[in-house]
Amino acid sequence: MAKKNIKSKKSTAPLPSDHTVDDGHDHDHDEHDHGSESSSVWRTYAPVSFSLLLLLSGLALEYWLQAGWFAGWVRLAWYLVAYAPVGLPVIWKGIQAAMKGDLFTEFLLMGLATVGAFAIGEYPEGVAVMLFYAIGELFQDAAVNRAKRNIKALLDVRPDQATVLREGKFVDVKPDTVQVGDTIRVKPGERVPLDGTLSGKSGAAFDTAALTGESKPRTIASGETVLAGMVSADSVVEIKVTKPFGESSIARILELVQNATARKAPTELFIRKFSRVYTPIVVLLAVLLVAVPALVVPDYIFRDWLYRGLIFLVISCPCALVISIPLGYFGGIGAASRQGILFKGSNFLDLITKVSLVVMDKTGTLTHGVFKVQKVENVGVEKSDLLLMAAALEQHSTHPVAKAMLQYAAEQKLDWKKAKVAEVKETAGHGLTGKVNGKQIMVGNTKLLKKFKVSYPAELDDEVDTIAVVAIAGKYAGFVTIADEIKPDAADTIKRLHSAGIRELVMLSGDKDTVVKKVIGDLGIEQGFGDLLPEDKVEKVEDLKRKNPGSIIAFMGDGLNDAPVLAAADVGIAMGGLGSDAAIETADVVIQTDEPSKVATAITIGRMTRRVVWQNIGFAFGVKLIVLALGAGGLATMWEAVFADVGVAFLAILNAVRIQRMKF
Repeated sequence: MAKKNIKSKKSTAPLPSDHTVDDGHDHDHDEHDHGSESSSVWRTYAPVSFSLLLLLSGLALEYWLQAGWFAGWVRLAWYLVAYAPVGLPVIWKGIQAAMKGDLFTEFLLMGLATVGAFAIGEYPEGVAVMLFYAIGELFQDAAVNRAKRNIKALLDVRPDQATVLREGKFVDVKPDTVQVGDTIRVKPGERVPLDGTLSGKSGAAFDTAALTGESKPRTIASGETVLAGMVSADSVVEIKVTKPFGESSIARILELVQNATARKAPTELFIRKFSRVYTPIVVLLAVLLVAVPALVVPDYIFRDWLYRGLIFLVISCPCALVISIPLGYFGGIGAASRQGILFKGSNFLDLITKVSLVVMDKTGTLTHGVFKVQKVENVGVEKSDLLLMAAALEQHSTHPVAKAMLQYAAEQKLDWKKAKVAEVKETAGHGLTGKVNGKQIMVGNTKLLKKFKVSYPAELDDEVDTIAVVAIAGKYAGFVTIADEIKPDAADTIKRLHSAGIRELVMLSGDKDTVVKKVIGDLGIEQGFGDLLPEDKVEKVEDLKRKNPGSIIAFMGDGLNDAPVLAAADVGIAMGGLGSDAAIETADVVIQTDEPSKVATAITIGRMTRRVVWQNIGFAFGVKLIVLALGAGGLATMWEAVFADVGVAFLAILNAVRIQRMKF
């Protein structure tokens, strides 16, 4: 399914052409972007700042200085100018919503309430109500803007040059100028820029973590496929290009993110749902308050009852509600940030409380993503001697397995550097042979021992983890198990997620299926799937959505390969400490400490925040009903309404601050 989406989007969603322009153009473009960003910030905050300044100045002139000239048309014009920057955009939104058939929104209520305030001469209150609303929206927008998908990090990962063979010489060119059939060269540590097949007689090792998440480098033989995004581990390689730049594996990942993000519907804000019910009721009551007394009150005066109806509308304006909601969520976001958890918007803080199924990556999420020696088995030789001779030989290799073995030998304080090593030979995809202190040594996988007809225990062929088998003088002498180490809090993470009511946990990984099965067995995870590419992970999540309709699915991951599935999940959670920029930019929640157990903490904070927000809503709504009743009876003036709102807002602030003082 993911592949079909990719094909359908090729003509309509071309990849950005960063790499087709010269440096000068890019530089100018960046400056333009910075200028646009600055002007955007100015346009966002200037209206609110201007209105606040005029409102405070007007109140000072009216009540403190009691300026005689500040009356009549001057006073009206002053407050109209203060009202326009914050009020007109809201009224325009209400008109636009009404044109689309959505009449009863908070925009309509704000418009009616504030226009009513001006109609009865309460200009400052009319401005203040809209200003309060605008400030609340700024808080909300600040969170939403951080949740926007920024996929620039994916483009940064794509190499901006390729070393291609032209007229007998290798030259650096833009990757999009390389043709299918060209030969490119990749040095150790460099990222492969285009898909192709490996040239040469022997194989080579590649770090495939960016694409598969697999912790163990993959040995690719001559003629086999090499994908863009892989990194040459230890040698200079030549690759014959089979696909143009725009159709490379990295480009596919980019388009997967675009497709998956487009399928994710934003969480609708509570205030919008509430307004659809609250607004028509309030408007109807205000109309009835003006019309019904005409039928039952003997000395009915239309102007007096219109005045009372307008006061009722102003009192009904839910600015305390509008303030209490973002304040509660920002209290939760603040508490989460102190725990090293970044929520990219209050909607995700709310959505994480509804998660019922958690899907997770293995490498870098529940494991460290770094090879470490787990076990040493020795036969007929001292363990220290086995390690010393193996390390002495492995120092001539740049393979990650060799590095792990050398690190372990150093931790055991073995000085392999003093050993006399000679006749070292590496067999690609097998291992090393050579002489250490005059003895013939072999270190590699079981294929190496088979090649030299050295017998070894048959069960080693079924070993799940990576093993380095050692033979001394043509005889099997033991092995070293090397594996990705599980994080200390991984087991606690699974327990806490189950305790939090998560009914199912699923692991998706690019690592070997046998490794995945072992890890889920050790940690108590219900399901696990290995040998998956990025598009496979997206398909698995989509399949889980179909099998569990209505369920909210969260995905935990850390690598570039996880970016598409992070975007496809309802809540994407990235390990931010060591995770890739692409995963962090695509995710909705970032765990900055790299501790998976923080996911359970994030759910707890989300639930506590939701509770506090509903407390604020309940209290604000309760006070509002009391003041509305008093206003309908003519017992509440505008000042009582404003006082009630300010008091409720103050208590909401205290309640929101309480979240940040809680211990999680």
